[in-house]
Amino acid sequence: MTTPPAAAELFGDNLDKAIAYHESLATDGSIRGFIGPREIPRLWDRHILNCAVIGEAMDKDISVADIGSGAGLPGIPLALARPDLKITLIEPLLKRSVYLDEVVELLGLDNVTVIRGRAEEKAVRKQVGHVDVVTSRAVAPLGRLAGWSLPLAKIGGRMIAMKGSSVTEEIERDDKDIRRAGGGNIKVYTVGEKLLDEPTTLISISRER
Repeated sequence: MTTPPAAAELFGDNLDKAIAYHESLATDGSIRGFIGPREIPRLWDRHILNCAVIGEAMDKDISVADIGSGAGLPGIPLALARPDLKITLIEPLLKRSVYLDEVVELLGLDNVTVIRGRAEEKAVRKQVGHVDVVTSRAVAPLGRLAGWSLPLAKIGGRMIAMKGSSVTEEIERDDKDIRRAGGGNIKVYTVGEKLLDEPTTLISISRER
């Protein structure tokens, strides 16, 4: 499959690693049931690139936790696009966390750590500590997601979740849950406009307490 031009711009010196990750998802990831067969032709645009661009929303040299990482989305593309970030991938399922460990070793990602567990577990929170940003992609409804994400963020840190067009409705529906989790300063915006045909929609929620 042809590597899109946007990949070279996003990944720079890590382009070869991004290609290797694409190959891993298309083969091993598919065989192990992490990626559906219909998604293989769309791996670059719908999965890898649209995850990598979320780095546009992050400052330099910060710490990031990616909850419910699955096959490494968005954490692995983010780590490849932004090697300055220190990223922790949190994944509860054994078979997926094993795959993540294998990918981290395959790609030689010194800036990535894998933790098996759930974001809401005390042991995981203790191990992760408090980070600058908590990311996620298609993990849970917004209210529940805020309850899992914001406790991992520093006071003044934030959660940045990849969401679809219905995010405004989720904000209205789950506002009380977001506030209960200590969230505030809610913003919805897109990233990747200059590189992607379909920019990525993000919601940012700051941890205020």
